Amino acid sequence: MALDPYRRLLKIPGVPTLLLVGLLARMPATATGMALTLHVAEVLHLGYAKAGLVTMASTIGMAIGSPLSGRLVDRHGLRPVLAVTTAAQAAFWSCAWALPFPALAAAAALAGLLALPVFSVTRQCLAAMVPVAQRRTGFTLDSMLVELSYMTGPALAVAGLTALGSHVTMTIIGAGMTLAGIGLLTLNPPTRSPAEREHEAQSGKVARREWLTPAFGGLMATVAAATFVLTATELSLVATMTDAGDTEWVGLAVGIWCVYSLVGGFVYGGLSRGFSPFALIAGMGLLTVPVGLVAGDWRWLVLALLPAGLLCAPALSSTVDVVSGRVPAAARGEAMGLHGTALLIGGAASAPIAGAVIDGVGSSWAFTVAGLAGVAIVLAALPLWRRRRPALGDTVPMPPEAVPAASDAPAISDAPTVLGASVVPTALDSLAVPDGLGVPDSLGVPDGLAVPEGLAAPSAPAAPEGLAVPEGLVVPDNLVVPDDLAAAPAVPVVSAGPAAPAVPPVPAVPEAPSVRAAPAP
Repeated sequence: MALDPYRRLLKIPGVPTLLLVGLLARMPATATGMALTLHVAEVLHLGYAKAGLVTMASTIGMAIGSPLSGRLVDRHGLRPVLAVTTAAQAAFWSCAWALPFPALAAAAALAGLLALPVFSVTRQCLAAMVPVAQRRTGFTLDSMLVELSYMTGPALAVAGLTALGSHVTMTIIGAGMTLAGIGLLTLNPPTRSPAEREHEAQSGKVARREWLTPAFGGLMATVAAATFVLTATELSLVATMTDAGDTEWVGLAVGIWCVYSLVGGFVYGGLSRGFSPFALIAGMGLLTVPVGLVAGDWRWLVLALLPAGLLCAPALSSTVDVVSGRVPAAARGEAMGLHGTALLIGGAASAPIAGAVIDGVGSSWAFTVAGLAGVAIVLAALPLWRRRRPALGDTVPMPPEAVPAASDAPAISDAPTVLGASVVPTALDSLAVPDGLGVPDSLGVPDGLAVPEGLAAPSAPAAPEGLAVPEGLVVPDNLVVPDDLAAAPAVPVVSAGPAAPAVPPVPAVPEAPSVRAAPAP
């Protein structure tokens, strides 16, 4: 595996800073769900059912608000959207700990609608800053950083609520969200490259129907399938270990599973070429199916998750890469928002289904159901994707340094075949040629072009009468000399003497107005 792709990526100006800010900004964002759940269930003593209602309200708000905020970024720029969402998060988290349950549920939905778009904005700006050839590596590294955020954010929320209480912990989360928004506002990364802005100014806006197609919907369904498999796998792992009495090792097992994803993403980002997200997500589902067959020690269960775990980060990063290439830059924010919505929908739909399977037939079967459901969604979405239109995201003109040099241009012999006999105009058969006018031997006729009757190729041009040929002058083989032309006496060599008269050129065939001239072969 080569490390050079990562070195080249991190040498791009602004990319390391964007990735670092994105990592720090995502940590408080990944802690919100766990903080709300534990606050309602343990601090307010309302149980996990009502805690689920609050997190569901927040999730629905984020699912609706993610594409809306992305569309506003496309239209009005990054800073206005960041200013509004940062203020909304600061207001919610500063008082969420003191709200009663009904007000908390309503405020959570509103806060989700105005969530800080740190996930989609980071990917949108990364696509604008990184050349197309390096985006796969960039998105893979970004997916690895998301894994790190999910490994640390919820764990810090649990530790904070246990040691400091919900009041302090939720206030810290609000401060972290505010600092994240301020950091992105200060950095203000570009959402479009200069070439993309120039192309947009020349071509105008692209209608939504040009990219929001059934094929795009099939891709979003596949994105949802990925989080469906991942969420159900996590719940099944926790339930299996809890039933076996290994609850104290759950955190370690989930952490090892995340490490699998990091390793797989690191390897995938260094490869010379990527793979289809449909193949990666379907493969992840198939490899999840037999995990439930492993029984006994939890360590064997974690080891059985290795093949599917290696595909987690590659599968998710490949979907982002395809979105960035299929959607025009002017609509990239909205498309990334829809990508985030698909991720949320897959996870939200997976939790109750996996829970019902675990309660009904056991946690081992939940792995099988999760894998088969993911494969089924991919197979249902694949026909839509195959009917996709040509990509719109790759229509930006190449920069000057990417234009091939003149020496790289194809030779004339590589040009398409000239007009054949089947497409020669029929009017050529009636072309009248002036008396005595012939076609020189050096005039090539394209293959398949019939010469009209009466148009004869004459012999070589004859030299004018009376023209003396000096001694030593070589007569071309195709120049016919008259019999009565006598050789002139030797002419002394004069340095500035006049040149021998040239043979008058043969007149060309006059072009008939009604005949289309055939291109040169």
